[in-house]
Amino acid sequence: MTEGDAGVTAIDGPAFYATGRKGAWRDLRAVLHPPYTAWHLSYVVLGGLIVSRVNWVVLGATVLAFFLAVGISAHALDELRGRPLGTSLPSWALAGAGAAGLAGACAIGILGVTRVGPGLIAFVAVGAILVLGYNLELFGGRLHNDIAFALAWGAFPVLTAAYAEAHSLSLAAIILAAAAALLSGAQRALSTPARRLRRSVTSVEGQMVLEDGTVVSLDRSAILAPLETALRLLSWTAVALALSVACARLIS
Repeated sequence: MTEGDAGVTAIDGPAFYATGRKGAWRDLRAVLHPPYTAWHLSYVVLGGLIVSRVNWVVLGATVLAFFLAVGISAHALDELRGRPLGTSLPSWALAGAGAAGLAGACAIGILGVTRVGPGLIAFVAVGAILVLGYNLELFGGRLHNDIAFALAWGAFPVLTAAYAEAHSLSLAAIILAAAAALLSGAQRALSTPARRLRRSVTSVEGQMVLEDGTVVSLDRSAILAPLETALRLLSWTAVALALSVACARLIS
């Protein structure tokens, strides 16, 4: 267990990127979910680069739209509903950020219809439904589950970016979307118990006895550490993959 801000340990917080003493900067950092936002924007980049010919302006607009929709709107609405991160951000600010982010993303999508064609309207509509349905748990919470998460935050960004570039979906894009969904499923499998340990569990008692008789104590920190280490590594892996493919396309 490492020390964060004076007197606050790194395990004290609702997420590994939301530790330290409460304040405006900590709350803003927490609600933006930096590692997860970067992770899912990497799917957008990879989806846009899977096509044979890349329009970098379109790709940049698609990344911006997803940043507004996911990085800002989805995360603000998620915090508005139930305060899982425990921020002190005003409800009106979260609601405003959620509305403005989604409106901005939809506006970019609608403008893109003039370049891409009417088929993009379906992606804009589905994206809006996913943001609202998942984060506000509409439709009785039917969109707020592991499968919906993998499809919405993994496969959908890839498919949208690929369609915006090529105006169609290739087999390669569909396979990449499946890979992104699987990675997002892995993220969910790791983050769900990590969140539970940080937000709901007060103590853990136990031990492991190795074959040689060594006794290893188990506590909350010991169980949490490998989960969050894997999440950190996976988030950086997704970003590195997107950057490497982008560099390859730029110099080719």
